[in-house]
Amino acid sequence: MNTKLLAITFAVTVFSAKVNFAQSVTNQKKWWKEQVVYQIYPRSFKDSDGDGIGDLKGITSKLDYLKTLGVDIVWLSPHFDSPNADNGYDIRDYEKVMAEFGTMKDFDEMLAGLKKRNIKLIIDLVVNHSSDEHKWFQESKSSKRSPYRDYYIWRQGKDGHAPSNWPSFFGGPAWEKAGPDGEYYLHYFAKKQPDLNWENPKLREEVYSIMKFWLDKGVDGFRMDVIPLISKNQQFPDFDSITIQHPEFMYAFGPRLHEYLKEMNSKVLSKYDAMTVGEVFGGTPEKTNLLTDERRKEINLAFSFDVARVGRNNWYQNKWTLPEWKKLFTIQSDLDQYHWPTVFLSNHDNPRTVSKFGDDSPAFRVQSAKLLAMLILMQRGTAFLYQGDEIGMTNYPFTSFSQFDDVEIKGNYKQVLASGVTAEKYLAELNKSGRDHARTPMQWSADKQAGFTTGDKSWLAVNPNYKEINVQNELENPNSVFNFYKQLLAIRKGNNDLIYGSYKDLAPDHNAVFAFTRTGKNNEYLVVLNMSGQKVAFDLDAKFKNYKLVIANQSLEKTTLSSTTLELEPWEALMYKSH
Repeated sequence: MNTKLLAITFAVTVFSAKVNFAQSVTNQKKWWKEQVVYQIYPRSFKDSDGDGIGDLKGITSKLDYLKTLGVDIVWLSPHFDSPNADNGYDIRDYEKVMAEFGTMKDFDEMLAGLKKRNIKLIIDLVVNHSSDEHKWFQESKSSKRSPYRDYYIWRQGKDGHAPSNWPSFFGGPAWEKAGPDGEYYLHYFAKKQPDLNWENPKLREEVYSIMKFWLDKGVDGFRMDVIPLISKNQQFPDFDSITIQHPEFMYAFGPRLHEYLKEMNSKVLSKYDAMTVGEVFGGTPEKTNLLTDERRKEINLAFSFDVARVGRNNWYQNKWTLPEWKKLFTIQSDLDQYHWPTVFLSNHDNPRTVSKFGDDSPAFRVQSAKLLAMLILMQRGTAFLYQGDEIGMTNYPFTSFSQFDDVEIKGNYKQVLASGVTAEKYLAELNKSGRDHARTPMQWSADKQAGFTTGDKSWLAVNPNYKEINVQNELENPNSVFNFYKQLLAIRKGNNDLIYGSYKDLAPDHNAVFAFTRTGKNNEYLVVLNMSGQKVAFDLDAKFKNYKLVIANQSLEKTTLSSTTLELEPWEALMYKSH
């Protein structure tokens, strides 16, 4: 679900020991380690029927585009039947397609189209909570005697108030009174998203049945929404004044989490060649490592948010330095042979990549978008791209709160202003950090509504820069951001030196240059990135002399490293190869 809650970031899944190449090549080879994932937010990808809402037929119509780009796996954000209190992360029926997106027949046709193009599909598994409109919850709240009562978490009030002082991530308390018995149900997120009770084995079997339904249909795995939250502290103790500011550390990694994941693996995942990646937060690196240790048989991968959310404190974006950021990449890469990292800079819960990490001004948008593509695709780990990053889409210029759709912003607005923050300050910060930046419609052409819909209006406003930044322009320009992504994906595909090779930061303390090597059995690759708007002279070790240029985001003149000093242009990105 949304990373809505991360008040502070935490280190990626690591052990403290440094990894050398001899260790890294002992990683068991898996298809999901070698392929690149492209996330589709269906509401915003492509509308096929003119209602202003993206749908499954729209996705199917663009499968050749994905094949041309060269991605291997699609991660589809929730497509299930939902009243959309939180854009599909509130599920009403897990085995039905959202009416706005189409039908199950449309899903099957999309899946067949992906398979025809040798592209795999993973879908969201949202099982910490459901919609309050799910038939389970409607039965559950009807009576204490309902067989579905224990599918959710109900408690009596305390002294005329909620059972505890637990807060919701979307503002207000995490308890809501409902039903004829006057009890409260728990909801970590919106009150229309009641938390499921994983203590109930019947509920767990329902979840496993849902998983089998989709795996048997042919999907290749799951992105697991807020998975560390499924196990709860059954005492539900009150938080002190400090803890209540960061509830994720109390909510995550409950006492039975590993038991549940091992059972899920044993009963479902072990029967399929499936990929699993968990949205993980609220724990230490050591705790996260336990989830993804291949020997423990729980899940394969974890999304941890240090790199993507560097400097973030909830909705506030603090300043950060390049050395601080590079250190996070090193931590991310330094995993032992039993773990595998994920690499990403954006998703549906974070601002646009080029707006946060690059320079989205007309002068440097293209160069910096290409540089960030090289950075993410040449790292060690499974890379995840988000729709629109491959054409350098930017943040939307919000001018009023009425333009936002995000339930998190709406839920927290009064609370933020009551804390003394001005509306102007809050809006300025949301223009840096808001989730809706990533949710504006995909920009396909310079036609009205960016070619996203044939209708006169889209569900969320199209970025006004769509006439300059769109897929049609990108495909027609051989030097476009899209074609640079395409080249990088082709270089990476099947290249075990780049996939499994070791990672080393060559200049961890440099304030402008991000330089690293990827060293495999056959070749070493050198990547040099000037992450600034100024020219920089960068000195290299003599061992890199005569390395040959593989790809560059600007001039191709630096074909051979004939000098140990590189004169880098603003936002210049270069990759060299040893042989």
